[in-house]
Amino acid sequence: MTRLLLLALAVPAAAQFSQRGFLETGAFLYPDTAPNDSGHFVGESLFRYEAFYKLTNLRFVAGIDARWDTHQQTGLDFSFFDRTRLRPAFDMRRIGVAYTRDKLTVEVGKQLIRWGKTDILNPTDRFAPRDFLNVVDADFLPIKAARVTYGSQSDTIDVVFSPRLTPSRIPLLNQRWSPPVPLREADPDFPGAPQFGARWNHIARTAEYSFSFYNGFDNLPLFRLTPQFTLQRFYPQLRMYGADVALPLGPVTVKGEAAYFTSTNTQSDEYVLYVLQLERQAGEWAFAGGYAGEATTLHRSTFQFSPTRGFARSLVGHASYTIDTNRSVTVEAVARQNGQGAWVRAVYSQAFGQHVRATAAYALIRGDPADFIGQYRLNSHALLTVRYSF
Repeated sequence: MTRLLLLALAVPAAAQFSQRGFLETGAFLYPDTAPNDSGHFVGESLFRYEAFYKLTNLRFVAGIDARWDTHQQTGLDFSFFDRTRLRPAFDMRRIGVAYTRDKLTVEVGKQLIRWGKTDILNPTDRFAPRDFLNVVDADFLPIKAARVTYGSQSDTIDVVFSPRLTPSRIPLLNQRWSPPVPLREADPDFPGAPQFGARWNHIARTAEYSFSFYNGFDNLPLFRLTPQFTLQRFYPQLRMYGADVALPLGPVTVKGEAAYFTSTNTQSDEYVLYVLQLERQAGEWAFAGGYAGEATTLHRSTFQFSPTRGFARSLVGHASYTIDTNRSVTVEAVARQNGQGAWVRAVYSQAFGQHVRATAAYALIRGDPADFIGQYRLNSHALLTVRYSF
């Protein structure tokens, strides 16, 4: 009886509960109007709350998002599967359980999964759909998946299985981040099969590198015209073979990432995406710059939305300066190699106490209307956000 009482008291003592969250309110100011959007101001608010409960080898997590905006980008609904055109007013951001024992971790539920080593463009990051309602300021979306990770000091094996596709959210057809389309959009054609992938990462004496594989569907859509003359999204089968490397070379670190994409769909291209960049840390400065490239081996698609490919064939750069513990400045840029499109964003961030942070930014977009980046030339904007964290 005494042993049972001691065991009952020990279980709550070993449990750990933690929570975190924030409330963020922001304003986008657009100097120019667009052909399908005459608005100059968009206001947004996001409340995010996450709770964690750890009990010996188990860790439970649950999180929710609540949104509101002034530009009809948010629907009045609750979402778990993240397949809606609009952002949901209430979204189950995360929910799941993770089991850890020695070198093994198994996590099941709605979670964020990131692969790759480079910045701005990650060709191998196949389990990371994004919210592209604002194309140049896209947040990552969680997916429903089972993930098994086995790692030692030098080697990590990551295996992921997702029972259904979580698509990236694309710009709304009646707003400025979408070109004017004189067609009505039909309900999307979502695939029903699962996705799976694996990644092996090795830390050697002189470099860190990994190889990855993905088989499933593209989270970015192709489009077809239906017999009813409506535009319909569909998500083609996709297979990826990828690799990435980080090589420290004294004053700089060289990073590279590449992936080859093939598909059984007769409307999908087959192509290679790759990134080569240099990084350097100098005091309070951090620099990264390089080239993102693309080589199409088989061209078949006619109408698609793909920021992943749209930002390729470009020079990319990132610089940040930490002024002090509360203030920082960041500049990032993408410039097409043919000079027909460029995007530059400058960000200033300052903390006020332990809970409040204000961020001011300006994004400048220029280029030819036929270029992927240049088509958003009327979407240069200023951004001001205030976040209260707890």
